[in-house]
Amino acid sequence: MGDFDYSRKKKKKKGENHRGMASPSKRREMDMMKLMMSDYKVDTINDDLQMFYVTFHGPTDSLYEGGVWKIKVELPEAYPYKSPSVGFVNKIYHPNVDESSGAVCLDVINQTWSPMFDLINVFESFLPQLLLYPNPSDPFNGEAASLLMRDRAAYEKKVKEYCKAYAKPEDIGAPVEVSSDDEDEDDSMSDRGSDTDDNDDIAGKADP
Repeated sequence: MGDFDYSRKKKKKKGENHRGMASPSKRREMDMMKLMMSDYKVDTINDDLQMFYVTFHGPTDSLYEGGVWKIKVELPEAYPYKSPSVGFVNKIYHPNVDESSGAVCLDVINQTWSPMFDLINVFESFLPQLLLYPNPSDPFNGEAASLLMRDRAAYEKKVKEYCKAYAKPEDIGAPVEVSSDDEDEDDSMSDRGSDTDDNDDIAGKADP
C-alpha cells in the first residue's frame, strides 16, 4: 500500500466556515433566494439583503383572516445565529406588537429561534403563531393586553375594526382587485347612463 499524505487537507467550499457551515453572508443570500422564490411578495431596497419588506396575509381561522400587512424585516450581521427583527408597517391591534412603531416583541422569536430556521419559517410559523396565540402577559401594547384579559369580545371586535381600517391591500400600496361582478355592474351602470343620455336628447328635440 502507498503512503498516505497527511499533509493534504480537505479544501473548504467557498462561503463555508471552518465547521463546513455556510457563512452568515452566504446564508443570507440563500435564505433570501428561497423566500423570493416562494409565494411571498418581497420588496428589497437597492438590492439590500439586510432590510426588506414582505407582504403577509393574516392566517386562516384567526381574527386577522382577510387582513394584509407589509412586514419590515431586518437581518443582523450574525444571522442566522441571531434572529431577524420584524415589524408591521401598517397598523395592527395585538398585545405583542407596539401600536405606534409596529415592532414585534423579540422574545416571541428569540425564545425558539435557532440557525436551523430560515426566513420562510418566520412567515409560515412564527408570525401565524403570534397572531393565533397572543401572549398578554408579555405585552408591547398594554391596552390590547388588558382588553384581551378583561373583555375578550371587545378585544376581538377591536382587532377586526383595525383589520378593516388598516389592513386592506391599498393600505400597503397594493392594487385593489376588482371582481368580475363589480366590472359587470359598472358596465351595466354605464349602459344605463348612455340610455338615459339618449332619451334626454330625444326628449329635448323640438317637434317639427
